Amino acid sequence: MTPSTTVRSPLRLYGRDDELATLEKLLALLRRGDGGALVLAAPPGLGRTALLRAAAEAHRDRGPVLYATAAPAERAVPCSGLGALLGVGPAGASPAAPHTGITPAALARRLREFADGGPLLVCVDDAHAWDAASRAALAFAARGPGTGSRIAFLLSVADGTAFAGLPTLHLAPLDERAASVLLDRLTAGTEGLDPVVRAEILREAGGNPGLLAGISGRLTPDQLAGRTPLPWPLTGGEAVLAAHAEGIDDLPDRTRTLLLLAAAAQEHEPEGAGADALLLLRAGTRGGLPRAFLDRALSDGTGTGGMLQRAGSRVHFGHRLAARAVLHHAPWARRSAAHELLATLLTESGDRSGPDDVPARDVPGLPDAPDARTARITAATPALPLAALVQRACAASGPDAALAAGLEAAAVAPFAHAARSAALARAALLSSGPALRAARFAAAAEQARLAGDPPLARSLLARTGPRTADTAPAPVDFATTPDVPATDPAPGLAPYVHGMLALRSGPVADAHEILLAAAALLAPHDHRRALDALLGAAEAAWAAGDALGYLDALKRLARTPAGEGLEHYRAGMSAVLEGRTAEGHIRLRRCLALAGDPGDPAALLRAGVAALALGDITAACRAGTRALAAVRTAGPEALLPQALEHLAYAELRAGRHAGARAHALEGLHAARRTGQPNSSARLHAVLALAASVEGPAEVCAAHEEAALSGAGPHGLVQAATLATWARARADLAAGRPGQAAARLAPLVKAGPGRGHFATRMLAVPCWVEAAVLSGREPAESRELHAAVDEFASWAARAADPGAPAQLARCRALLASASEADAQYAEALAHHERAGGDFEQARTRLLYGQWLRRRRRTREARGPLRDALVGFQRCSARVWADRAAGELRAAGEPAGAGTGPAGDPLAMLTPQQQRIARCVAEGATNREVALRLSLSPRTVDHHLRNVFAALAIRSRTELARLLSP
Repeated sequence: MTPSTTVRSPLRLYGRDDELATLEKLLALLRRGDGGALVLAAPPGLGRTALLRAAAEAHRDRGPVLYATAAPAERAVPCSGLGALLGVGPAGASPAAPHTGITPAALARRLREFADGGPLLVCVDDAHAWDAASRAALAFAARGPGTGSRIAFLLSVADGTAFAGLPTLHLAPLDERAASVLLDRLTAGTEGLDPVVRAEILREAGGNPGLLAGISGRLTPDQLAGRTPLPWPLTGGEAVLAAHAEGIDDLPDRTRTLLLLAAAAQEHEPEGAGADALLLLRAGTRGGLPRAFLDRALSDGTGTGGMLQRAGSRVHFGHRLAARAVLHHAPWARRSAAHELLATLLTESGDRSGPDDVPARDVPGLPDAPDARTARITAATPALPLAALVQRACAASGPDAALAAGLEAAAVAPFAHAARSAALARAALLSSGPALRAARFAAAAEQARLAGDPPLARSLLARTGPRTADTAPAPVDFATTPDVPATDPAPGLAPYVHGMLALRSGPVADAHEILLAAAALLAPHDHRRALDALLGAAEAAWAAGDALGYLDALKRLARTPAGEGLEHYRAGMSAVLEGRTAEGHIRLRRCLALAGDPGDPAALLRAGVAALALGDITAACRAGTRALAAVRTAGPEALLPQALEHLAYAELRAGRHAGARAHALEGLHAARRTGQPNSSARLHAVLALAASVEGPAEVCAAHEEAALSGAGPHGLVQAATLATWARARADLAAGRPGQAAARLAPLVKAGPGRGHFATRMLAVPCWVEAAVLSGREPAESRELHAAVDEFASWAARAADPGAPAQLARCRALLASASEADAQYAEALAHHERAGGDFEQARTRLLYGQWLRRRRRTREARGPLRDALVGFQRCSARVWADRAAGELRAAGEPAGAGTGPAGDPLAMLTPQQQRIARCVAEGATNREVALRLSLSPRTVDHHLRNVFAALAIRSRTELARLLSP
């Protein structure tokens, strides 16, 4: 035990502001004469000792402090804890040591004597490790302080069970920001911290400050800077693991054996999956553990010291570090024997069903592994299941070329990508050559990426060495680059995985360059990955709005007989972007016809893009549905957000807004789960577009902001264009054409900030509508006519079925009174042929507004009535309200705009209601006039009548009256 009356000033605490505020409140009450108690409960490494010391240091100048730290070695000595606490009194006093039989009441009296009328703070670190008598006395004394007391107790424990009933503050791991700031401080004296290394340290530490300090302190400057590979696993957490393993030796032999088997059984499972309860039952039975004990322990953790928990068919440790601590604490011979036993059982279950009650050969009671293990592995490797091979690898004491090769050969379909990644990582650890080890770590990273685990993928990449490309990007000529065996170390594989990760979660311009370089390195020996790298580079350029970069990546794809559909796609998209529309459409139709393999989701997604370029929206939806089914059936998990995104966008184009919203929401969850923020940004843009139709405006604005916040830092021009267009469309629905025009103008006009080359034209009809409705000056109409001419040229090439109707609508908006009627009629005729309720209803709404503005109210009612029905049919509630308002202004009641009972505007005419609501939103008379197609004088006249009818005098009173 370590008693002390003074506490060394602690280091700065990161991410513990709330906890420090709680401690300060306890100390403030103590100084006022109101004692109390608080238990800080946290697993080892989370900083409970640092918080205890911070409280002691803060109180030291204002009153006496008793501080003791438990020593587990003295746990068996009765009252040893109390002896440490009271062995030295405050201010140097040396009272006699307490009797070994001191009662809880006597302890309370002794503490009051030590306080001597001053505010006494009693701090006990690791109080759970005290002997039972000391714990009981301390708990009794800690329950006594309260109002009028001058003693406060602050205890730190591994869990709150030892002092149940006392106020307890459970410490959580540091959040990512606090952990990152702490890591910066810990590595402040180094040359720099590589981003991938930073991510791996943070991932491994899991918000545990003790692990952060230990791991970062063990790495060399070259490892921290990313110049040399990181070790696997990272070292430096031994002290924290030892603290987690504290007390294991006090458990019965059978409990320690079961805990070791449970920890070892997790090694071949994905992280966080736990262990298979049936496998543990078989292993425990084979290892000689009583069946009754196994049934209880594996059902509810009985007899395991609370370390094991059951969840369905899986068994988990109560804390993420507990399994590692058990393995780290066990002697190597027992650990190796446990892995051997599990490998034997997994082999039996994979090849044949062996009886579970036959004693394990060479491993009764988990003794030392036999000396002939290596020879057995070499002989058995070809027939072993993948999980058994991983367990054999865990039992290996050093490099093993035969076992590593067996693992690499077995890590193929139909095993899940996560299982393949784990096997390849183990193969890398068993590899002796640095080049082969790096290649296998890179292959493991690729499988982790496909499994939807980017953090693990980056962790594995950190073991491959520096991330630099020695070869400049060059066109790939597949006709002159023969294949070499895939088992050779693969230059370019690590950059390829880096580039694919950046494509989903980083700046897409960086991804474009990395993937081009990776393709050049891969081309001589790995055609498939080189093609994937170039397709990824093309996708990155598309997302960035870089048409030239997209074309360049497509031109680097050489024709190969095995990829006829891909070649048609490449040639067709290149031709369309270069203006050779007819040729491009022929190629893309062939690509669409060849996309028949339901097991190739990537090809189906390309077919969906080809269908959109052809204007075949039905085919695009069909291809998206098939791609989603393929991913759901066979993976990879990493492709799920893209499959949902493509389908949702195709459904938007088809006018199926509810379906698009549902698929986009699912895609958003999948993107977050698999660590793909770029996909999240694009899906937010899709959701913003859906909300611009369905409403409400607040939802559209939230998705637009989320899309732009992700699109800006990563250069996602397409997502930014779609999100901005969605927000402008919501402004139009709400009757704010001026704001809509201001948002869209930079996208559709030439110059900086121009929208995406493939989607900006979709926003032109909205911009023309917004500009006209907001009252553009005649001098500014030249820009509008130029934009409509460009849209006409695009519509002639794009084969978009809705483009001719939208073009006629734009011309009607800009036409003279004598020509507009015919243009609206032409637009409606095109709509009848193309379909699409929403856009057709928008045209009818504009036509009805135009007729009413020319006092042809009777004629206006027909288009407005049809517009209302069309909007209602596609659940465009905000647009339906707008159409209903126009219909009421034309003299016909409309149910869509009927207000609820008790509406303060119920006594007003429909026109007065519209004006009152606009003014309450803050619009000026001129803005109301533009929005409602009235003159400012008419607005002023109606507004005076509104004030008189409502008995108010100002716009402020009107806004207050209509506020929710």
